[in-house]
Amino acid sequence: MEWFSADGYWLSRLIFQRTLAVIYLVAFLSAALQFRALIGERGILPVPELLRRTHWKAAPGLFRLHYSDRFFAAVAWGGCAVSVALIAGLDGFLPLWGGMLLWALPWVLYLSIVQVGQVWYGFGWESLLLETGFLAVFLGTGDTAPPVLVLWLLRWLLFRLEFGAGLIKMRGDECWRRLTCLDFHHETQPMPGPLSWFFHHLPRPVHRVEVAANHVTQLLVPFLLFTPQPVASAAAALMVLTQLWLVLSGNFAWLNWLTIALALSVIDWTPFAGRPPTLAAPPLWYEAVVIAVTALVLVLSYRPARNLLSHRQVMNRSFDPLHLVNTYGAFGSISRMRLEVVVEGTADPVADEGAEWREYGFRGKPGDVRRLPRLFAPYHLRLDWMMWFAALSPAYARSWFGPFTERLLLGDRDTLRLLAHNPFPDAPPAHVRARVFHYRFTGPSELRATGCWWDRTYVREFMRPVSRPLPPEREGRDTGRGTH
Repeated sequence: MEWFSADGYWLSRLIFQRTLAVIYLVAFLSAALQFRALIGERGILPVPELLRRTHWKAAPGLFRLHYSDRFFAAVAWGGCAVSVALIAGLDGFLPLWGGMLLWALPWVLYLSIVQVGQVWYGFGWESLLLETGFLAVFLGTGDTAPPVLVLWLLRWLLFRLEFGAGLIKMRGDECWRRLTCLDFHHETQPMPGPLSWFFHHLPRPVHRVEVAANHVTQLLVPFLLFTPQPVASAAAALMVLTQLWLVLSGNFAWLNWLTIALALSVIDWTPFAGRPPTLAAPPLWYEAVVIAVTALVLVLSYRPARNLLSHRQVMNRSFDPLHLVNTYGAFGSISRMRLEVVVEGTADPVADEGAEWREYGFRGKPGDVRRLPRLFAPYHLRLDWMMWFAALSPAYARSWFGPFTERLLLGDRDTLRLLAHNPFPDAPPAHVRARVFHYRFTGPSELRATGCWWDRTYVREFMRPVSRPLPPEREGRDTGRGTH
């Protein structure tokens, strides 16, 4: 079946697979280093409680069979090991079926993690990694030529990712239509990077050009992915450049890098590939599996495609429990003002304004006004991201912010490891509170005069002071340390 194979895309597949394996490694590492505080047995939103109140059909995975922190750690670190093996090219030394099984393993492991991740894993790039990883299983390995059908499915995914993001912008905030959103976005995005201050202070005409170029890349260029070469390669290369611009301007976990990986699979690398290897004809069973998977993806694409055409388009939605075909999109609306939740504690017995309040420092989100934002992507700081949502509305934090502050009051080591600075290294605080501040980037003259990248102003109380639960023998007698 000559139509089945695309011999010229062997290098495209290789580049895509190795890039995807690196992203898998970052995702598993993020899970391994953060899960105990977030979803562990004694975490903020414990997995065992989730499993007790939900049915396996809604979110199947390995942890439906068994959960313990030790088992989760084995899954996460095992995912890291498999990812390293894929980066090293172990799949190329296995028979076709063995290489496919090796690629299926990180997909199963990461799916299991996402299924129990709750709000900490509710981001669009989680589903994007799962959908991409699922298709990678059937892309073939070693001396078998990549199948045309899977290459087209990767383009279909990239099309939905970019076109959906473009549509949600045009249907959402009017600033996208007026080309003014970037007057605010670099300052108000969830987690600014080290260059975000400089991007924010670009001349406004440059911001207009940025937005217009974004519309072209997301609303027009995706259609060129389905055209003959070299036009499709040029379209994919333009997407890569756009994503690299976004990488420089902020921290968006692995969203940009995974988009780049998908775009790299579209580019025809034949002029740079040298002498191509000898590729074997695909076995009949492999052709049957790929055709069946293609049919499955096309059937499951109905609802995501209908969502693209709907005026009530939703972002980042999975329509099946395995996250096989999803909808994507980001920043349908842009905040005009940056609000930050600042968490503070005091060791003083009375929690009033006369107490000495000390601020907890987060790794990624703005806090200290003199601290230049750091680059963390593609690593994902889940708590920092959720703190941004909490500042938008307390409703986003209803399920987890109370348990988070309880762990600060208890001096929980796993929770404190998620933070950059613990102001109470010797003993936990007596009280913790949270307040909302308005943050804005300083101007160049302010930066020179003060050394501050940010200026902040108190807005309102987010959570009034709370204290540690009293030991049973003191409860009811020491009202000065009770919960306020």
